[in-house]
Amino acid sequence: MIHLVLGGARSGKSRHGVALVADYVAKGYECLFVATAQGLDEEMQARIARHQDERRWDGLPWQTLECPLDLSACIDNHAREKRVILVDCLTLWLSNQLLQGDWQQAKAALLRSLQSAPGSIVLISNEVGWGVVPADPLSRRFVDEAGWLHQAIAELADSVVLVSAGLPLHLKGAASAS
Repeated sequence: MIHLVLGGARSGKSRHGVALVADYVAKGYECLFVATAQGLDEEMQARIARHQDERRWDGLPWQTLECPLDLSACIDNHAREKRVILVDCLTLWLSNQLLQGDWQQAKAALLRSLQSAPGSIVLISNEVGWGVVPADPLSRRFVDEAGWLHQAIAELADSVVLVSAGLPLHLKGAASAS
């Protein structure tokens, strides 16, 4: 089962994703947190530390993997029946890919991995297409690619939720986790 959780910054999307994972854990699933962030500056290091601290106190038996670039291999290697994987977040992974990787190949590989993965996957991503058109070419490409990535995943996903002000709006699929 694939869940796509979208929202703006500080919208509650990660909290919603963790609640989905908790539903799976209550049904006997093990959980894996896949982090895509890279602590390249002090501010991002502080964000990562805050997220790690939040995971320590949410009561879930997390295993954590750092996966800033090869997300498809991470899913291929770790997805299994009775395991739920939470990926937080796709837009950081996209940024990493645009700066360091072959984006089109990475996107195609991720979509293939999602289609064949056993178990369940919760994908967290920032909805970035509602603001003004960015001034520079890389930022415009990022917004475009994020939108196209979200559309491709939403087509595959069993559920798509948009979170705003901590409130989930179910765009596709049922409100329950599984």
